[in-house]
Amino acid sequence: MYRVTREISFCYGHRLLNYDGKCRHLHGHNGRLVVTLESSTLDARGMLVDFADIKRSVQRWIDDNLDHNMLLHKDDPVLPILIERGERVFVMNENPTAENIARLIFERSVELGLPVVEVQLWETENCHATYLGESRS
Repeated sequence: MYRVTREISFCYGHRLLNYDGKCRHLHGHNGRLVVTLESSTLDARGMLVDFADIKRSVQRWIDDNLDHNMLLHKDDPVLPILIERGERVFVMNENPTAENIARLIFERSVELGLPVVEVQLWETENCHATYLGESRS
């Protein structure tokens, strides 16, 4: 079995609903994403997936949708105000926790055709969440 991993850094803001700690307030993170792909075969070049292809697809999606953006739950009361003022927002059906953001990026990576097996999102240098997908949980 072969594995390749690509790290991608991006900045995002969020806040958590129904949460009694500091993260209930709007705040931001310098996130570090670690995407791991796996396959038992290699292509004609001897690669599982070219690192540049991972960057081109996953990082492009992150840059377009999450980087320098507010990630908010669809029921967040501040959402209409930010939209009205033309601010960038990415609306999630779930609370924008590190766990849910990791799952979101995992699912998008699968949709992009990548054989992703694991996504880690480092929210801070000491804290990260990992999503392995339904077949591995």
